[in-house]
Amino acid sequence: MKIVTNALEGVSFIEWYPIIGLIIFMILFIVLIIKVARLKNNEVDSMSRLPLDEQDAEAQEIKQAEQ
Repeated sequence: MKIVTNALEGVSFIEWYPIIGLIIFMILFIVLIIKVARLKNNEVDSMSRLPLDEQDAEAQEIKQAEQ
């Protein structure tokens, strides 16, 4: 651990790295929450049925195109 500490002592502005990482994480998290909140109900329903859907992908695409 002392090797890592000694190696990081020379890095300038190292105290800002965790703050920048947290800011990036929060921005991405907020964008994801906004995107999920704006989903339409029919999109959510179609995504919720995907794991249980027994039809192949082509039949599913045809069905969605008809709607």
